[in-house]
Amino acid sequence: MRSKLFVPAIRPELFAKALASAADAISIDLEDAVPESRKEEARNEVGRFLSSPALRGCTKQIIVRVNAAGTPHFLADLHALTGSVVHMLNLPKPQSAGDVRAAIQAMDAAHLAADTTVLANIETPVALRRAAEIAGAHPRVVGLQLGLGDLFEPAGIDRRTAANVHAAMFQLSLAAAETGIFCCDGAYPNVKDVTGFRAEAAMAHALGFVGKSCIHPSQIAMANEIFQPDPAQIEQARRIVSAADAAAASGRAAFLVDGQMIDPPFLQRARRLLLSVQGKQSSP
Repeated sequence: MRSKLFVPAIRPELFAKALASAADAISIDLEDAVPESRKEEARNEVGRFLSSPALRGCTKQIIVRVNAAGTPHFLADLHALTGSVVHMLNLPKPQSAGDVRAAIQAMDAAHLAADTTVLANIETPVALRRAAEIAGAHPRVVGLQLGLGDLFEPAGIDRRTAANVHAAMFQLSLAAAETGIFCCDGAYPNVKDVTGFRAEAAMAHALGFVGKSCIHPSQIAMANEIFQPDPAQIEQARRIVSAADAAAASGRAAFLVDGQMIDPPFLQRARRLLLSVQGKQSSP
């Protein structure tokens, strides 16, 4: 999921355009993009679209960001999605593993499909501190998403300082790695700042994030480019895995590939890269 395009739930005229875009996933937003007075209208629009023939044979991941579990809209959002095509539920502002488990119990009670997974937003200080617990709260949690706006702005932290962004990304990446799930970068708010978007996306890629959220179609190509696995790295990963099989057959755990000593941590990284590439090739 190199790129994930946010689409406001009150803009149904954009739904088909988002499906036709080059984004790997679309995330229809019932939360921040919808004013309080139009929540019900937005739910109805999303329910109609996700139950429509337009989704048949869809090749994208369909994600819906619902309202937070502590709001009066959360349960209504879930019921509006019952019977719809929703691959992943984006859960805003969980503060603990208990919050996540309660939300998943509500998903079950609303009869959402059992294979609908959860992408948990990490966007408060307490959530960042408990990110590993949130990541491991339930098997349906498959990813963490960083929300720097909600995390930084109330605390007066400057997002333009690269060290601040790196610190939050690094902590989230290790939390996701602890439980073996992925982490996805949040949105970059200044659509005109191409340099800033690319720098933030490159930092996320270097820290093991799988992709970045986009709030405008112009950001999709940049995200896809930055998070696209390097062909040379893929080929090296294949050589590492092949050499590992030969080494194992001769009883060795460490071996050389391209002059570099390879032991289990490097092998794990190579296998992870190849799995991610296979996942893209086999995804519907």
